[in-house]
Amino acid sequence: MTTSGGVILTIATLIAAGRLDESLIEAALGRLGGGRLSRWIDRGDAADLEIDIERSAVRGVLEGWERVDIIVQPPGPRERCMLVADMDSTMIGQECIDELADYAGVKQQVAEITERAMQGELDFAAALRERVGLLKGLDEAVIEQCLAERIRPSPGGATLVKTMRQRGAMTVLVSGGFTAFVQPIARQLGFERFEANVLGVAGATLTGETQGRIVDSRAKLAVLESLRTELGLGEADSLAVGDGANDIPMIEAAGLGVAFRAKSALAAAADAQLDHHGLDALLWAQGIPRSAWVVD
Repeated sequence: MTTSGGVILTIATLIAAGRLDESLIEAALGRLGGGRLSRWIDRGDAADLEIDIERSAVRGVLEGWERVDIIVQPPGPRERCMLVADMDSTMIGQECIDELADYAGVKQQVAEITERAMQGELDFAAALRERVGLLKGLDEAVIEQCLAERIRPSPGGATLVKTMRQRGAMTVLVSGGFTAFVQPIARQLGFERFEANVLGVAGATLTGETQGRIVDSRAKLAVLESLRTELGLGEADSLAVGDGANDIPMIEAAGLGVAFRAKSALAAAADAQLDHHGLDALLWAQGIPRSAWVVD
């Protein structure tokens, strides 16, 4: 393997599940103009490279490589003590409000607002109120039907959460969605805590309003910061993952902020992007081999 002999500034975890070999590692080091293979985390899947180049430069060179994810971090311990995760289009593959709107016959209208909000083009709280207003009069029982028929966890999500929790990490699902969806999903995936909005219900139908505070970008950040204080953790101890513009503050505040199949605004703000693998790849990013994963 190539070695530059310089000071190690970056650990780059190269992830290409089922296809990572010596030639691919050499190609990565060739693009970087130096560095060395530090260790295999799981042979054929993930490996750490030691690089004497700043992290931002490593990302610029290696990101966008077909079917390869790269997670760059400073050298030193990197297993995290806290996971704060968004739900819609992150821990699950859908936007719950869009799917719920389909039962009300307004999915296209709601989905267009959702997309603009997640791109950062609209104020989140105002966009949420507008979308919830379009659900007024919908039977509350449709929520359970929607959960059963439409909502599916993202690949690797449960493994990420349950493995980190088994290893002592605090795990929190924080969502701009609704507790009626977030509570069962949090339970299913193994989260210890959750935060979300509350849909207003009267006479078994949706009122078209929410109750209590709006869980927006500021609220997500507040959850991360308050838990960090409660647990006596440093900034570097936290991992946050999300997909939309309303996740930017918590992603920027985390020790490792990851954009998962994300909108461009969040991808630009995150420490790393995960575009080609499931959420369990974030265990490799922490140096945890597959033999230590909790798999359902």
